[in-house]
Amino acid sequence: MDASRTGGRASAARVRVRMATLLCAAAALAVGAAVPASAQTARAPMDPNPVVLVDCFSKAQVRPQEYLLACGDGGNRLVGLHWDSWGRWTATAAGTDMVIDCTPSCAAGRLRPYPVKVTLGHPRPWPDHPGVQRYATIRLVYTDTAPPPGAKDVTYKLVY
Repeated sequence: MDASRTGGRASAARVRVRMATLLCAAAALAVGAAVPASAQTARAPMDPNPVVLVDCFSKAQVRPQEYLLACGDGGNRLVGLHWDSWGRWTATAAGTDMVIDCTPSCAAGRLRPYPVKVTLGHPRPWPDHPGVQRYATIRLVYTDTAPPPGAKDVTYKLVY
């Protein structure tokens, strides 16, 4: 047999294998689409009245990706928050605390990243918002170094 015939058969076989692979993938997608959404994932239902985190602008937040800690100058912000839980008593996340290093001064300083675990707690009624609970404390546990001169484990009252 000559090389052109052998190459033709090999490429035809590759085309059939690719086609079979595509048909199997399409069938798998069709079966997945036919299953009701409730059977595809078993998620806990969302709480219709979750405890909220109140930001600097008096806006309620639930599972925010960012949270401003220093409302005055913006020199301390939690970013990249990934929430592990958000419940009636506590909420926990991991993320990064971006803190101005104040070197040579706070006005001329740069934001520095510090990996952090975040825990919200102590839900309390939110004044002027009947029936709404807000987290009243935030605990930051730095998983590497803490921003100087701070401790690796700090808790703040949230007063907004």
